Amino acid sequence: MASPRVMGIVNVTPDSFSDGGRLASVEAAVTHGLTLVEQGADILDIGGESTRPGAEPVDAAEEIARVVPVIEGLRAHWAGPISVDTMKPEVARAAVAAGATMWNDVTALGFAPDSPATAADLGCDVVLMHMRGEPRTMQADPHYDDVVAEVADWLSARAEAAMTAGVGRARIWLDPGIGFGKTAAHNLALTANLGRLVATGFPVLYGASRKRVIQSVDPTATDPGDRLGGSLALALEAARAGTAIIRVHDVRETVQALAMQAAVMTAADRI
Repeated sequence: MASPRVMGIVNVTPDSFSDGGRLASVEAAVTHGLTLVEQGADILDIGGESTRPGAEPVDAAEEIARVVPVIEGLRAHWAGPISVDTMKPEVARAAVAAGATMWNDVTALGFAPDSPATAADLGCDVVLMHMRGEPRTMQADPHYDDVVAEVADWLSARAEAAMTAGVGRARIWLDPGIGFGKTAAHNLALTANLGRLVATGFPVLYGASRKRVIQSVDPTATDPGDRLGGSLALALEAARAGTAIIRVHDVRETVQALAMQAAVMTAADRI
């Protein structure tokens, strides 16, 4: 089993659920991103609009002003993959022009009518994430008859729509959207059945770092910063299931945990 790549999170937003406002300047964001690379991040994900539950939207001009200077600053020092976490095609276009190589879209190219065509035109990798509703309302009362089947079927349909628009199959990644319009039970069921999504044949991105599902198991973990243990446990489960990318805040610790898992599995194979 190949170890997944680690995507380090660089939020340049004042209101993200875990680290909002911490990277208020371009310099701070670029420094943080380069630190994550030193810690072992394979990919950096730059976000300029919070998608936490209840978050208010940000207009495209403001989002571009937040993310483009950071991407340019990182690109001046690092040649590795950079993702832009946005639902807006105009932001994705500006980010790719600045040096981004991946579009991470929580709406799976559903926010704007021209999103699929824009993704095809840009020719970058695209992450299609499942979200029921929108950030302001998604946690109101999410309901599924079979969350695993419904998420897998919906993402497969979005992948087909992207390919119909001209996005290459090899460019498409799927993300079950842990915490986006789902209860704790839904999130745990999706994590336990990640193999179903991997079986679609598309590479899977998994992001549960510091999320509230951890608090559902450990009620004392009310602060996102107190959820490292749970984040690592979920990352290792995702790796075991064959996930291709794990999106995290705590890069050094995740890289170490994955390396340890790989070492144990290698030792087991030699017996």
